[in-house]
Amino acid sequence: MSEAKELQNDEREALVSIYEGDSAFKQVNSETYQYKYGEEGNKSFLLEICWTENYPNELPTFNLDTFYNRNLSRSCKDSILSILREEAEQWIGCGMTYTLFECLKDKLEDLLTDENCNAGEGQQVVIGTVDSRLEAEQSNSDSDDEDGNDGKGNKKDAKREQLTKAQKRKQWDRVDSKGNRQRGWNWVDIVKHLSQTGGKPE
Repeated sequence: MSEAKELQNDEREALVSIYEGDSAFKQVNSETYQYKYGEEGNKSFLLEICWTENYPNELPTFNLDTFYNRNLSRSCKDSILSILREEAEQWIGCGMTYTLFECLKDKLEDLLTDENCNAGEGQQVVIGTVDSRLEAEQSNSDSDDEDGNDGKGNKKDAKREQLTKAQKRKQWDRVDSKGNRQRGWNWVDIVKHLSQTGGKPE
């Protein structure tokens, strides 16, 4: 077994034991490892490190082009890659995967506070888009005429109310597999009704 393979085996064992129970870490195969930074759904990205044949005597390859990073801007990817390459250069000849994952953890706050970090090139900034879009839509609807005109004399369609998952689930629970409501769903309890309204005076 070559020296590089021996070093890789040792590092593989170390990585698995260090990150045991860490949901952000994933071993894709014996040469590929992923680590997820930040909070999912918020500002976050996924780093994939792939070992080459001669790793650790040469730099591993870094992949930030996974689907998870689809909203990560090119400039943010470039700054992450430059940090990784700069750090990796110092560790050639040693197992460096753990060091590289941890190095980014230390710089995570700076990377994710970069306002362009989660923006696609030429696209609207994705950080907090849901809130900003909602605010924008509300301000647009506030500026519309009271009678539903959009200011240009065109009638606007009334917006449909968005239901939460819990509300949708509740609606599905009310109907059977064919979409029919349960028998008697709209029946009135006569005794209860009469007790509330009182009988006819004689």
